[in-house]
Amino acid sequence: MPRYLEEFNPPARLLMGAGPSNVNARVLRAMSAPLLGHLDPDFLRVMDDVREMLRLVFQTTNAITLPVSGTGSAGMEAAIVNILEPGDTVVVGINGYFANRMAEIASRCGTTVHRVEAPWGTPLDPQAIEAELKKHAKVKAVMAVHAETSTGVMNPISQIAAIAHSRGALALADTVTSLGGMEVAVDRWGVDVCYGGTQKCLGCPPGLAPITFGPTAEKVLAGRKTPVQSWYLDMTLLRTYWTDRAYHHTAPISMIYGLREGLRVVLEEGLEARYQRHIRSAVALRAGLEALGLELFAQDGVRLPTLTAVKVPNGVNDGKVRSTLLNKYNIEIGGGLGPVAGKIWRIGLMGENATLSNVLTLLSALEEILPKEGYEVARGEGVAAAQRALAA
Repeated sequence: MPRYLEEFNPPARLLMGAGPSNVNARVLRAMSAPLLGHLDPDFLRVMDDVREMLRLVFQTTNAITLPVSGTGSAGMEAAIVNILEPGDTVVVGINGYFANRMAEIASRCGTTVHRVEAPWGTPLDPQAIEAELKKHAKVKAVMAVHAETSTGVMNPISQIAAIAHSRGALALADTVTSLGGMEVAVDRWGVDVCYGGTQKCLGCPPGLAPITFGPTAEKVLAGRKTPVQSWYLDMTLLRTYWTDRAYHHTAPISMIYGLREGLRVVLEEGLEARYQRHIRSAVALRAGLEALGLELFAQDGVRLPTLTAVKVPNGVNDGKVRSTLLNKYNIEIGGGLGPVAGKIWRIGLMGENATLSNVLTLLSALEEILPKEGYEVARGEGVAAAQRALAA
């Protein structure tokens, strides 16, 4: 029998890479519920629940708050193409792979993009962004990634947003690797457009991108001189489906069921408790890695609790270690992207995976693997250091 006719039974992996992360069992059960039509009254109530809970997680009262049908990259594109028109000028803070992607999308909108760069592993400098803004008469938006997935660095979004507003620009933030695992306070920070993804800290599969537009961004939408270049991601059309129930596209019903349940899990735990769980797990992981003699990549003081980047030791084969983790221990971690490909490992502790038991499982596996790659470690020291860090 051809392999494609055989039932597929995927192995149970511990997904500790840059995403996706493991999915909460309640979410999987919710996704197996019977389908409803995308305009069924019972499903419309599900949509209302999702929007209300997303506002709580984003910490916003924005009317336009909904999940885009697509992954986090669809959220990025939706955020950018809806507020930009040909001839606009934007400033993008870039210190990693995904900020580069923001600049690329903005350039495809026919805009002039000014890049303010910081070395990978270090945060953006708000003063450098302010200096760039002062060079231009009119900047439409300032864009930055809150939690840079490629480096494990947290950027000062509230400061960047304040600077953007002081020059009459919109503030746009990517929170794909922070939403649901780190504080994201859209209204308090003054972020005008913000998006995330379901597959990381929200504990759902990939396939939806929560997004929110504030009042100033709404005015920009209403005052556009040209149509949004993407019909599918046009927020002026999508909002009519989510608010007025006008047909736009067939929504991914089961994914929205799953997101509703995932948001329930988040809010039942409590946002602050959830943030603290991610912080504790990251503290334990960092302590364990450093006890093994490994060097963290991101600058101290701006390291993400949701994703830790660690340098691959000299002489150690990056791909072989990750392959052994996957094939022998059923653990996935991520490799580096762009200029740090082969030079760092990216270890995610997001959503369901931000637990001490997962940290200890990974450290124990590394203690066995690394000596076989010629990098000697003290067996048990990483695990012990992680436990001591949480007991302190």
